[in-house]
Amino acid sequence: MDSLDQRLVTHLRHNGRRSVSDLAHELGVSRATVRARMERLESQGEIVGYTVILRADAVSMPVRGITLIEVEGRAKERVVDVLGGYAEITAIHTTNGKWDLIAELATQSLTDLDNLLSRIRLIPGVTASETNLLLATPRSTRARL
Repeated sequence: MDSLDQRLVTHLRHNGRRSVSDLAHELGVSRATVRARMERLESQGEIVGYTVILRADAVSMPVRGITLIEVEGRAKERVVDVLGGYAEITAIHTTNGKWDLIAELATQSLTDLDNLLSRIRLIPGVTASETNLLLATPRSTRARL
């Protein structure tokens, strides 16, 4: 992916419904170039889809955080399956080092967060966790709201 592709992807991350004409104008290239780049990125699997981000997804859950999770032995897939069933968990990542998983969380209140953390700690196979609250997001590649 070259710098033009990266700029194109940045614009699409902020608004995936922008017209090819608008994107071409913003990037200083022709519509045909933008269309060809998008098609190539899609066919190569770099762009795997487009989505809608609802305002409610971004602002209705004021308490956000990440939980680092340590999992015993071979329980990772089972733990991921359980975590995936919790509506308050917006993403699950595998990682290396001391922690096996990182879960992104979003709840209505600190009490709801506390309840969620209690449920996570009771999942068979979870041996330890550490949670950090997200206070502000000064920069994100996700849609601007």
